[in-house]
Amino acid sequence: MAKNSEELAQARKEEIIRVCAQLYETMNFKDVTLKEIGAKTSFTRTLIYYYFHTKEEIFLALLQQEYEAWIADLNEICASHQTLTAEQFADELALSLQRRRRLLKLLSMNHYDMEANSRMENLVAFKTAYGNSMRAVRRCLKKFFPQMTASDQQEFIFAFFPFMFGIYPYTVVTEKQKEALKRSHTDYLFLSIRDITRSMVIKLLR
Repeated sequence: MAKNSEELAQARKEEIIRVCAQLYETMNFKDVTLKEIGAKTSFTRTLIYYYFHTKEEIFLALLQQEYEAWIADLNEICASHQTLTAEQFADELALSLQRRRRLLKLLSMNHYDMEANSRMENLVAFKTAYGNSMRAVRRCLKKFFPQMTASDQQEFIFAFFPFMFGIYPYTVVTEKQKEALKRSHTDYLFLSIRDITRSMVIKLLR
């Protein structure tokens, strides 16, 4: 019975996170509410509070899932190649993020609010996934670029991970933003997620 209860709880959590992800595809963070999420789940909105106390906790869990999916991509890169040049690795890493558009969108949000409004156990689970993503990148660097010292690897991570926060807002530009850029005579180079990431990784590896 206990096992069934645990499985039910996990299934409900996953459903809540999945509904949140679906809403986030067409709505912004501010407009996605517990009421909106509850309206699309198979159980009552009141029951959502049993699993997640705040909307921010749900989004943090979604971000955790996105990191875990990216870690799987990174592990696949590491396992499926014996060697990679700097250019090849840059392209593989760029492609892995191009497939994780939702991860990049979530990264462009205000983490302080999400983390401040989440319970410690949820925050620890998220930070574990975040730390594991750094370790996955480090494993790739260690395998494909053995000449890099531990300090070199750390410098790459300290530069690349903050860079990821800006990929989505730079590469995903609305028509309104494009018009504002045009009217302001701002010299703006439109790049894809793959292009901007690949360029950055190559620079960091030089």
